[in-house]
Amino acid sequence: MKKRIKKTLSVLALCTLVFAVTGCAKEKEANLYEEFIVVDVFDSLANFQGIQSGWFAEIVKDKFNMELNIIAPNVSGGGDTLFEIRSAAGNLGDLVICSAENGILQDMVTAGLIIDMEPYLKNRQIMRFKDAIYDLNNNVSQPGIYAIPSELSMNSPLVPMENPDPVYGPYIRWDLYKELGYPQIDTLEDLLPVLKQMQELEPAADNGEKTYAFSFFKDWDSNLMNAVKQPCCFYGYDEYGFVLVKADSSDYQSIIDPDSLYVRVLKWYFDANQMGLVDPESSTQTFESFETKYKEGQLLFCTWPWVAQPAYNTQERTKEGKGFMMADIGDMVIYSYGCSPVGNQKVVMSIGSKAEDPERLAAFVDWLYSPEGIRNNRAQTSGGMAGPEGLCWEYGEDGPYLTDFGKKALLGEDAEVPEEWGKGTWSEGISALNYSTVASCELDEKGYPYAYLLWDSVRNMNISPLEIDWREKMGAETTMEYLQKNNKILVSPGTGYMAPQENSEMAAIRRQCRKVIQEYSWNMVFAADEAEFNRLYEQMCKEVKELGYETMLDIDLWNAKKKEDARWEAVRNYEETDK
Repeated sequence: MKKRIKKTLSVLALCTLVFAVTGCAKEKEANLYEEFIVVDVFDSLANFQGIQSGWFAEIVKDKFNMELNIIAPNVSGGGDTLFEIRSAAGNLGDLVICSAENGILQDMVTAGLIIDMEPYLKNRQIMRFKDAIYDLNNNVSQPGIYAIPSELSMNSPLVPMENPDPVYGPYIRWDLYKELGYPQIDTLEDLLPVLKQMQELEPAADNGEKTYAFSFFKDWDSNLMNAVKQPCCFYGYDEYGFVLVKADSSDYQSIIDPDSLYVRVLKWYFDANQMGLVDPESSTQTFESFETKYKEGQLLFCTWPWVAQPAYNTQERTKEGKGFMMADIGDMVIYSYGCSPVGNQKVVMSIGSKAEDPERLAAFVDWLYSPEGIRNNRAQTSGGMAGPEGLCWEYGEDGPYLTDFGKKALLGEDAEVPEEWGKGTWSEGISALNYSTVASCELDEKGYPYAYLLWDSVRNMNISPLEIDWREKMGAETTMEYLQKNNKILVSPGTGYMAPQENSEMAAIRRQCRKVIQEYSWNMVFAADEAEFNRLYEQMCKEVKELGYETMLDIDLWNAKKKEDARWEAVRNYEETDK
């Protein structure tokens, strides 16, 4: 009880601080910036390139008299090439969202690519996260604040960051699965015949195009083929370089080991392609094309609820009982990211040294980490935030609730935005930054979840036939509740650990190895037969080992174990400060 009272008082103190500083900030920024500017945003997470438009652009214009020009490596061929070119030119961008790992943050500071934001952030509300901010910046040799970590949280490292859905999971067209009689799925391999039967039930989408279970894209490939990594997370593993690490630190696998989950999933996708379940356009399409196919109903399976559900589960479809929901695989234990009190230090936000108006950008960064900014910037996923107050939601006597427009826009219908809030449809105006300032499970200044799907008012709304059926079959109200009740989730404690910088020789070996692994992985999935699959696998292993893969594997294993040590140290530190 004492601990609960202490936490309540801490929340009240935080809310008082937020209200006080927010009031000062709003009064200060009420005077519009006179000069209009265009801000170049180098964003390693963005899946869109160009000028931000729509309702989010309208808010940014009204508050800061500026517009955002997104520069996205994912859209420009992927990899580190664009970062290296712009770094060499001495101008990454006015606002920079990128990795801070492997010494990249220190390199940016040393090269003079980003500025010390400390003079601009003093007394702003973002400094309620000062412990996390300084924890990150203490890794830089020069004093100051050069970067802000993402996904900040006030929760224990053992609390799942995701709610009400995990980041990963076997999400299928539940209506077709129901039509088949909910066949039991004991293993990943058992899922393929079920998906084939679903394809036979619905061989074509409403637009006349052929349906497939799987579709991929290359935008997010790094050390491996990204699409292959995702099902590994169904079994509690995530990648660290060329290593798969189990969330509880009980196992480490080289991704090219013949018994690794990575090779198992490669073979699974190969078998799926042999069954006609893989979209043949996968190797040439972008994330945008991939997402559109879910909107059109051309795909039957997804590893990411935050893609499939917002895209396909419109109110009209869910009323008919159609939509994506998580199926249970008998032997799965899904990987979950634990909250990190020091945030995610792998991906950070900085202000570029060539920025025309660093004070205005600091105000914008501060706003992104404010309750208003958190809601507006993260209104993009199924577990996301509620968007603009007054447009999508309001506070009532019993807490926050969705407006009629909010119900349409956030629950699947691409509604037309009222003229006073901007132009175009809701989806056209969603923030393209794709950057999470706080964890999805965080509470706002009044103690309510930012994630609108966790509001009582939303959970008690008229539940669709789709969700009613899923709840009755699974015996739980939400996916996370089901996973936790059935011990099917494995939380990896959150930490801010960052790997040390690799020298140029190691970096070159990594680039060569990852290129080979990516290329052969794609070719193995689309191999003509099993003999070719095995030949390509053997050739991949041979080539990467000749390039120095084993050396990189040793480095990744060392770093992975160091990171795991840091995870459990973060748990101990949190528990000690929480006593």
